[in-house]
Order: sequence, then C-alpha cells, then structure tokens
Amino acid sequence: MIPFLDMKSAYAELKAELDDAYRRVMESGWFVLGKEVETFEAQYASFCGARYCIGLGNGLEALELVLRAWNIGPGDEVIVPSNTYIATWLAVTAVGAKAVPVEPTPAGPNIDPERIGASITARTKAIMPVHLYGEPADMDAIMALAEKHGLKVIEDVAQAQGARVRGRRTGSLGHAGAHSFFPTKNIGAFGDGGAVTTDDAVLAERLRALRNYGSKVKYVNIERGFNSRLDELQAAFLQVKLRVLDSWNERRRRIAALYDDKLSGIPGLGLPRAPQWAEPVWHLYVVRTARRAELMKALDKAGIGALIHYPIPPHLQQAYADLGASKGSFPLAEALADTVLSLPMGPHLPESAVDEVAVVVRHTLG
Repeated sequence: MIPFLDMKSAYAELKAELDDAYRRVMESGWFVLGKEVETFEAQYASFCGARYCIGLGNGLEALELVLRAWNIGPGDEVIVPSNTYIATWLAVTAVGAKAVPVEPTPAGPNIDPERIGASITARTKAIMPVHLYGEPADMDAIMALAEKHGLKVIEDVAQAQGARVRGRRTGSLGHAGAHSFFPTKNIGAFGDGGAVTTDDAVLAERLRALRNYGSKVKYVNIERGFNSRLDELQAAFLQVKLRVLDSWNERRRRIAALYDDKLSGIPGLGLPRAPQWAEPVWHLYVVRTARRAELMKALDKAGIGALIHYPIPPHLQQAYADLGASKGSFPLAEALADTVLSLPMGPHLPESAVDEVAVVVRHTLG
C-alpha cells in the first residue's frame, strides 16, 4: 500500500520534540494567545522574510480577516483565480465583495497576470493570487499591475510555505500573505491553524484586534471582531515543524525530480513544468491525462492513493449558482478540473514508491 500522504511518519520522526512541546504547553497552564504563539509568530515571520506574523484560527479566516482589515466589502471587487480551491472565493464573498475570476496561464495552474489587467474595473480593490500545488504565481508581474492600478495584493500561501519567486519567499511578496496550517500542508499543525504575514504595521495591529473579538485590551472592544486565534499547543507543534520545513521541502523536490524522470515520455500524460524563476515546494505532484478515470482505477487496484485537486471549479459549484456561470464560462479551469490527478507526494514517501507508481502509470497509459 502506498498512501497518498503519510501522516504517521511525520510524528514518528519528530516524536521526541513534539512530545516535549506538548508537555511544555500542558505544564504551563496557558493555552490561548501566550508565549508559544508569540514565539512562533516571530519565527515564521523571519522564515518568510516578513516583519510581522499574526497567528489565526485557519487559512480561510486569514484571507477573510485581511480583506476586512482593508475595509473591502459590498460594492467592491476582488480578482481571484478561476482555478483554485473554493476557500479563495469564500473569503471574498464572506465580506460581501464580488469575486472576479481570472483564468490560469496556458502552461500552468496559476492565475495569468496578462489576463488580470483586462478584469480590473473601477470597483476592483484587491488581487488574490494562489500559489497552487506549491508552485508560486508570478508575483512580480502581479505586483506591477497592482502598483499601476493602486490595488492591494494578498497571497494565498496555503499550499506553498517555503516556495520562492526569484529568490524571495512566498508570504513576503504581496501586501499580505495568508497561510493555512491544516495538517496536510507542507507545514501542518495537528489540528487547524492559520496566519497572516505582512510588512504593514497598521494591518498587523488591526488583525490582532480582529482575531480577538475586536479587542487589544481585555474587555475593551474597539470594533466588532471575531474569534480566530492560533492556540498555544498548535503553535508549539508548529515551532518544531518549522525547524524541518526546508529539509522536508527538499525531500519533496527529490521526489518530484524522480517522478519527472520515471514518467517522462508516457503518451497522453502531461507533467508539471514550473517556470525557471519559480522554486516550488511540491505540496502536490499533479499530472494531466484525458484517461484519468482509467488511471485512477488502476492505481486504486494497485493500492496506490491518488486524489483530484480539484474536480469541480468554484464557478460550477452549487454554492455559487447565483453567479449564473455555466459550463464553458472558464474553459481553462474546466479543462484542468477534468484532467488533473495528484500522485502520492510527501517528505516521507520512499523513493521506491515512485518506481511502483510509475510502473502502474506507464502500464496503463503507455
């Protein structure tokens, strides 16, 4: 059996340090917004190359609270990828703004900067690029557009912690970066969690109030806030995980390189190809094939886990039926949804497993 993602081995490798972190928090008697969160925030800000990090309840709330802190709401528009997980859109509509989808580049999964310009209107207030599958979007081009039109940019870094664009880390490339620490992420907690990184002191200060009922001082509420706080235990665990993030991402790169080698030349199989300026972290290794159902059946029969990220684009989800989009509205996103397949990936995937996966893929498609 080859699982899609080996979660147990992560704990096994770090057991001593994680158990120490657990005992440290439990013995402290302090579980919300304390020293562990403060320490992780400082460490993660430094890792990303940002001045501030604000720990939050999850990745979706990280996106939403940034929009709220920028006072984006009804009547405003936010440009989002047509090809993304629905959370990106949910953050925009949660604040009452309109999500304006833009198609991906023809060669890759991420939003196309050349198409963004055509979607900017007088109501556009922000751009929300997603670094999908661990491959960073072209932030230099996006930031140039944002500067030209006076727009804010929030990176969705949920799948790309540690990735780089021309040498700079994701999470420090826009005006803010929203991070998810869901357990399956490259740096995942043992529960839910999220954060925002930014160089903007005003944004950071407002987020600290918004996450805590709109309060900076206990029982003094300066605005109508929320309850979205990274807890002490998860922050302690994340400190341990952060110390190995670069090395675990490097393991993912080795696995991706092996896939590239073993799967090359298979008829009808498209392999991921990152731009030269991008340093992906391979949250997912996503191939494309028109024979996906057949391949998934063969992989499943061989005991190999594979998943589809994502089978239904947001504009075709029932949740957004009110937008009136139909099949064919965003053909590039729809083509990806119909053909993408994520193969097993993770820092604990044995290199021998790549050979086993490749044998099944080649036998099925070749």
